[in-house]
Formats: sequence, structure tokens, C-alpha cells
Amino acid sequence: MRHEFRKEMSLLEDTLAMLAKQAATAMERAAASLKDANLALAESVIDADHQIDFLEQNVDEMAVSLLARQAPVAGDLRTVVSAMRLAATLERMGDLARHVAYIARGRFPQTAAEGPTYELLISMADEAASVGKMVAKLVETQDLSLAREIEENDEILDNFHRRSFEIVLDENHPLTRQEVVDVVLLGRFLERYGDHAVSVARRMVFLVTGLNTEHESVPGTEEEMLG
Repeated sequence: MRHEFRKEMSLLEDTLAMLAKQAATAMERAAASLKDANLALAESVIDADHQIDFLEQNVDEMAVSLLARQAPVAGDLRTVVSAMRLAATLERMGDLARHVAYIARGRFPQTAAEGPTYELLISMADEAASVGKMVAKLVETQDLSLAREIEENDEILDNFHRRSFEIVLDENHPLTRQEVVDVVLLGRFLERYGDHAVSVARRMVFLVTGLNTEHESVPGTEEEMLG
């Protein structure tokens, strides 16, 4: 019985790691599609989102099953409960990558912006992709030095986000109405991706150490973001 329990716990952790990798890949491809106006990449992100949803559902089902049948305690209970919360956050990260891909696809064959605005958005998207990779590695390895790095680097995306508003309001950089909408939405999606990454980092600290570092609520769903 104990061997079976450990096997199921290992499968739960492996599925969660796979979900984190999928969310990271989604943002990496979304960032590339935004940079190069790559229609095929944008559509691959959109099409793959169902797989992220499927993995989240699998994590939830496995966690509920473990709670009901095995009644885990101590560290195992912390792992199971944390896995459910992490899965929900990672799924939302995948949704945010999909939103970025939607904008890239909608502007094809052009990019979403030009000049300094384009450079800012690409820098922000690249940073989000880098954060996604760190999150995937953190979930896989449980290396808490990565958790600290993710939280410390969150200010980078926050600064890019503030800069995006400065560009929108700068009369020396006139934008079309569509560009204004795209810059505001992309800035929000990418900044939120970073916020979710911080949430994952804090949850992983709790999973590993039992210390609760989630001092504030980060992330709502994409529906909340879009109003």
C-alpha cells in the first residue's frame, strides 16, 4: 500500500512539472510569434492550450483521489494541497500566453507595434519567457534559490509595465487606437504572467519548507483581467 502511495505521489509531482514546462513553452512561443509576426507559432500556442487545461485537470483529479483514499499527512498533505493550487496558477499562466498569441495572430502579417513600442513589448515578452523557464525548473527541481530569483526579478516586468503606460501617454510617440489597445493588453498580460510566477515561487517555498510566504494575493483569472 505504501509503495503504491509513493508511486501516485511521484506521478502527481511529474504531472505538475510537465504542466509547468507546458506553460513555459507557451510563453516562449508566444513571445517569438509576437517578435516575428509568426502565424504558425501563434496558432500552435492557441491550439496547445487544451493540453495545459488537461494537465491541470489531471493534477486536480489525482490530488483529490489521494486525499480521499490515502489521507496523507504532514509533508505529503502539504504537497498534495500545494499541487492543486500550483496547477491552477500554472494553467492561468498558459492562458496568458495564449492571449499574447491571440494578439500576435490578430496583427499578422504585421507586428503588434513598431519602433520603441515594439522594442519594449519584445523585451517584456522575452523576460516573461525567461521567467517561465525558471518556474518550470523550480517546479521540477524544488531548488528554492530559483524561487528567490523569480521574486527578486519580478520588478523587471513591473518596470516594463510602467514604461508601457508611459509610452501610451507620450504625445511624442503617437499610436493608433489599435496599437494603444494592444500595448495596454500585452503589458497587462505579460506583467500578470510574472505575478503568477511569483505566486508559484512562494507556493513552492511553502511546499518545501512549510513556511507561508504568500503575504498578498497575486493573480486573478484572465476573465477578471479583461473585466
